[in-house]
Amino acid sequence: MGKVYYISKNIGIGLLVLGFIALATIIALSIAYDKERAKNKVKPGDGALESTSTPALPTTAFTPKEPWDRYRLPDSIIPVSYNVTLWPRLQPNAQGLYIFTGRSSVIFGCMKETDLIIIHCSKLNLTTTSSGYHVKLNSLGHAPAPTIRSTWLVVKTEYLVVLLQQKLQAGSKYELEAEFVGELADDLQGFYRSEYMQDGVKKVVATSQMQATHARKTFPCFDEPAMKAVFSVTIIHSPDTVALSNGKETGLFQENPQHSLQTTMQITNLICLLLGSHFLNIRIWAQRKAIADKQGDYALNVTGPILQFYEHYYNTTYPLSKSDQIALPDFHAGAMENWGLVTYRETALLYDPILSSTGNKERVTTVIAHELAHMWFGNLVTLQWWNDLWLNEGFASYVEYLGADYAEPTWNIKDQIILYDVQKVFAVDALASSHPLSRPEDEVNEPAQISEMFNTISYSKGAAVIRMLSEFLTEPVFAQGLSSYLNTFAFGNTVYTDLWVHLQQAVENTPGVQIPHSVDDIMNRWTLQMGFPVVTIDTRTGSITQNHFLLDPDSVVDRPSQFKLRTTALGYDAYIQSTSWQNQSSTKISFEISPDTYHPMRVSGSDWILANTNVSGYFRVNYDLDNWNRLLSILNLNHQELSVINRAQIIDDAFNLARAKMISTTLALKTTKYLFKERDYIPWESFLRNLDYYTLMFDRTEVYGALQAYLKQQIQPLFEYFQTVTENWTRVPTIHTDQYNQINAIGIACNVGVDGCRELIKGWYRQWMDNQDHNPIHPNLKSTVYCTAIAFGGAEEWNFAWRMFKNSTLASEASRLRSAMACTKLPWLLNRYLEYTLDPTKIRKQDATSTIQYIARNVVGMPLAWNFVRSRWSFIFQHYGKGSFSFSSLINGITRRFSTEFELQELEKFKEDNQHVGFGSATLALEQAIEKTTANIKWVTENEAEVLRWFTEESA
Repeated sequence: MGKVYYISKNIGIGLLVLGFIALATIIALSIAYDKERAKNKVKPGDGALESTSTPALPTTAFTPKEPWDRYRLPDSIIPVSYNVTLWPRLQPNAQGLYIFTGRSSVIFGCMKETDLIIIHCSKLNLTTTSSGYHVKLNSLGHAPAPTIRSTWLVVKTEYLVVLLQQKLQAGSKYELEAEFVGELADDLQGFYRSEYMQDGVKKVVATSQMQATHARKTFPCFDEPAMKAVFSVTIIHSPDTVALSNGKETGLFQENPQHSLQTTMQITNLICLLLGSHFLNIRIWAQRKAIADKQGDYALNVTGPILQFYEHYYNTTYPLSKSDQIALPDFHAGAMENWGLVTYRETALLYDPILSSTGNKERVTTVIAHELAHMWFGNLVTLQWWNDLWLNEGFASYVEYLGADYAEPTWNIKDQIILYDVQKVFAVDALASSHPLSRPEDEVNEPAQISEMFNTISYSKGAAVIRMLSEFLTEPVFAQGLSSYLNTFAFGNTVYTDLWVHLQQAVENTPGVQIPHSVDDIMNRWTLQMGFPVVTIDTRTGSITQNHFLLDPDSVVDRPSQFKLRTTALGYDAYIQSTSWQNQSSTKISFEISPDTYHPMRVSGSDWILANTNVSGYFRVNYDLDNWNRLLSILNLNHQELSVINRAQIIDDAFNLARAKMISTTLALKTTKYLFKERDYIPWESFLRNLDYYTLMFDRTEVYGALQAYLKQQIQPLFEYFQTVTENWTRVPTIHTDQYNQINAIGIACNVGVDGCRELIKGWYRQWMDNQDHNPIHPNLKSTVYCTAIAFGGAEEWNFAWRMFKNSTLASEASRLRSAMACTKLPWLLNRYLEYTLDPTKIRKQDATSTIQYIARNVVGMPLAWNFVRSRWSFIFQHYGKGSFSFSSLINGITRRFSTEFELQELEKFKEDNQHVGFGSATLALEQAIEKTTANIKWVTENEAEVLRWFTEESA
């Protein structure tokens, strides 16, 4: 282990960093995990997962009305503190299992007199006490503890139930002790095992993922977000390994090699436990090779500025004494905001200054900014229950742009929220099967229902609505309300209305700031009902109306709204900024729209109106045909008169209004005619994302040829532009978003057959194949080059990519190759690749479902992936789907192209045939897949001929 360096940055927060002597002042990091020493091997009798005796259940145990059959804990007991000791074994026992043993005690207060203790416990073998029960109960007062009558486990609700002979006394405190054995499995949940190879030797890591309902798999606990408590965690391990948790370590006891970690502040299920070897005690942790290659430097360099920004933005000091971040080889989510010890996928934390792309760098920045935002909003102040998850994740998804912008101000990243969140969630929230941001508590109880809340609505709609709130309150007022909220509820729990109260107070305390209604009245209409409005402006009459926007206007919304102000539409208050130009001068006006009011927005001649400037409001805008034609004229004559964001907005609104039958498909397509002159990324990306729907619907029909011909003539000028500015692909564009648009230009140009593109790509890839130690492809272009070369190549190109994938020591490079291998057009290779996805020795479990989605994105691979998933659904669900936040994306990814009656029938049969297996967090996704497939069938039937005619005429 290297010498200790204390490096402090002047950001108001002390940074403790340990580095190698050879790295001197470089903020460098190192980690390598070893197996534990032989003296820590499991002794006979203490490591086997043998069953413990279970006392007989009371005859009422399975009555549905009993407290232990409900998924919510009773309110009679509140935890005060935990003392948890865990001993993970990093070598398998005689049965070939990796296990951990542990003991825990929880001190709790009795709020109401009760003879029942219900505590979460799942997949743990509890050691029976001398009295024959699973636990021991102690009193912390003068009166003795009640005698235990019986204890039992309830598998369905994941409870340990303790029935007492006498009642616990309100106002008294008690202690519940337990000892247990658990499996250190590779299931990516609870306390689990991660593995990787280093110099040909397998290394083992014991790590954790507790959110949302997995802490109960590590030790008995009250596993709900409102059940905050103080934790003291002890990890038993050998001296040549290092343990980390949320707090700082307090001691090392050599007599029985044991590592004790400092008691943390109040936390709920965000406890993180980590065990490895040869760690250096620093803020960024990763594999030794990654640190040697400086892959952790960038993360460390941006973490300080981002923390500094949030301290200023929240006007609240960072609440902990340390901030560790660690890149894990196996991790299902992108990252997890464990308080004081944030865990990441390697692709979300590590950046190689030579081999990584601009996109990799941006991902590291935004993910770090998202997770660090949670240190205050989510950890310091925590939601009361999971039905308000949007307030936690939506807020972090919004302010991550602010934190990233502070760290990298030249990127202009705040504009990208339009693409990555607003337009993204519009597509989901326009379905009849959508749901409100805040759902009733009784809809979110079971673990699968909780996991299902980690979806696009919670993250992206939450971000869009909070952004809108900040815009109309103004950022200073918004930040003032946040600071008051965080300081008032520090270390506590809240519901969303608590935030509205503090924002209202900020409005009232700020001179000159007025809003037409209270924050509560305004925001409830955006958070308590599903969907969003389309605002229609008729410039001929000056009228403004709004309606609930649905992609399929024939779909039926079953969910009632308490703000339903009409019989046929949902009622909203929307705030619009509208700008009209006349004789090249502009006037900005602001106005409020209510469902039954009209405002004079009449224009004539060549004047035109563009509403929702900068897409500040969470709604779409439609116009009368005359105004649409005037906007099209502006795009075609001088598109730069409109902002980049509004050019993207016009395209996105038009394409989706056409799908909803509010304007013609031809009108929507006309918004793209000017693109041969467009050089900016955001409008192009908006177009390509919308065109993707046309590709999915028509790439198995004759329409696709005409579509490709039109796209070729639109993309060729952009391809030639970047060929010139990069001096024939030898230089990197200086502007951040230009680098992304260069990728679009090359990728699309090669796909549609622009002269010279495929030859260029295949030449680069062949050079690499001829000398695998020298890759001539710029990191920004690797994803596009790899995919294109493999798509137009054969088995030789694919097998080379597989070898490079298996040998890669950079996570982002492995991720690029894993995606690119799904681009092949050879069915036998795709089928082989599908088989690889369920073999953890070939594809890590964390990557299995996303790899299947990559294959389904390929028109050749889609039916293969669909058949593969259907035939193995039970296995996939049990091993990859239970408790997974992202499992819904598997259903979404495979069914995106479904647009025939036969595919709809297959989808409905799949649902029927697997009811007994279940769908977990993909339940809603399956319903939405059926809804979207039904809408796709109708849309294709109604539009195929018109789309074919238009593309054919425009590409002639």
